[in-house]
Amino acid sequence: MDKHFTTSAEATPALARPEGSARPEVNGHPEVNAPPKAKTLPELESLVRSPQPKKKRGWVWLLVLVVAGGAAYLLRPQLRELQARLTQPPSNKDKGRGEGRNQKNQIPPAVATRVTRGSIGVYYEGLGAVTPIYTDLIQSRVTGQLMSVHFKEGDLVKEGDLLAEIDPKPYQAALIQAQGNLVRDEALLANARIDLVRYSTLLEQNAIPEQQVATQKALVQQYEGTVTNDQGAVDAAKVNVDYCTIKAPISGLVGLRLVDPGNIVQAGSANGMLVITQMQPMSVIFTLSEDLLSPVLAKYRAGAALAVDAYDREKTKLIAQGRLTHIDNQIDQTTGTLKLRAEFDNKDNALFPNQFVNVKLLVQEKTGVTLLATAAIQRNGQNTYAYVVKPDSTVTIKQIGTGVTEGDQTEVTSGLAPGDEVVMTGVDKLQEGTVVDAQVPGERAPGEKATGGKAGKRGKRS
Repeated sequence: MDKHFTTSAEATPALARPEGSARPEVNGHPEVNAPPKAKTLPELESLVRSPQPKKKRGWVWLLVLVVAGGAAYLLRPQLRELQARLTQPPSNKDKGRGEGRNQKNQIPPAVATRVTRGSIGVYYEGLGAVTPIYTDLIQSRVTGQLMSVHFKEGDLVKEGDLLAEIDPKPYQAALIQAQGNLVRDEALLANARIDLVRYSTLLEQNAIPEQQVATQKALVQQYEGTVTNDQGAVDAAKVNVDYCTIKAPISGLVGLRLVDPGNIVQAGSANGMLVITQMQPMSVIFTLSEDLLSPVLAKYRAGAALAVDAYDREKTKLIAQGRLTHIDNQIDQTTGTLKLRAEFDNKDNALFPNQFVNVKLLVQEKTGVTLLATAAIQRNGQNTYAYVVKPDSTVTIKQIGTGVTEGDQTEVTSGLAPGDEVVMTGVDKLQEGTVVDAQVPGERAPGEKATGGKAGKRGKRS
């Protein structure tokens, strides 16, 4: 019975020998039929329970291959049709469309402008400041208490408007006193004149000495002087009473109030009570270099009315237009400039005192000259040129001469003629003979049909 049963170690010799273990040796050689070393029960259980991921991963790949093969089999007709399209040469019609599209895409677009004939002005530019023609500091001529103010800060007042009142009572009393002295002295003068007539009659009769008549004449003249003095005192008192009422000497803009009602104002105070600035008309004082004075002085002395434009700080907005009125009598040696004054109506009060402006003085008006947009003129270190579009839509480079520039227009003295089409933008890729698709803003492209009628039908009201 023991011969028919073996141990678990003997029944599984491959599992009993650990991997990499040596067989027992006999006479220095490994024994071929040597019994393997038996494994323990925990080692056998770990071998049975260990996962085998390689076998599962192989099944997944096999499933993917089967699905891909089925999809290729089902899409086989579509794949053959696509292969036939790719290998078939293009037709002449499709080839022509592709070449035309490529050729059109290779033509660079550009914005062009037309050379025109017109007028342009020759302007001299300078820096200026708005300077009122009249600026008045209102001061009190009498000393007294400020009783009332009849203006608001920032008001536009007219000449003769009531501004303020000072207490007139002390000056009215002085006027009454001066008038009383005048009446008294006038009475004395009248009596002295009557006595002089009497003494003259008695002198003719030799009733009185001549010295008495001479004394009476002197007394009459003395009273006449006194009366004249009294009349002056009365007039002075009336003036002081009038000075208690302060009126606007000019029309203009009232500034900030410098004295409040209730305060005592002093006659001839340096601070004053308020400032009035004339707003209409307004002037601008600007400077020009002495190198530019010759044509200006020639026209000014000839009586020509030179137009002056005032622009803002950025030279983009025209503020007002006026004319040159005065030129200073000497050049400033430190700056080499001369001061000029221009006068503006300033109806809209756009010019404000001490405002900085850029001034353009029109010296000459050129008419019938060739004009081109300044943006279309190209320059390098030596030449001034332009890209002119020829009738076959190719460009050619032409050297041009330029003159006066005003705003976005420049006078062309040579090289171009009115009606020429010149590339304005998109010149970075242009060379001599380059074909361009140039479009002039506001002009219809060649071959373009008008769509106004159709648009009108579609836009018909219901």
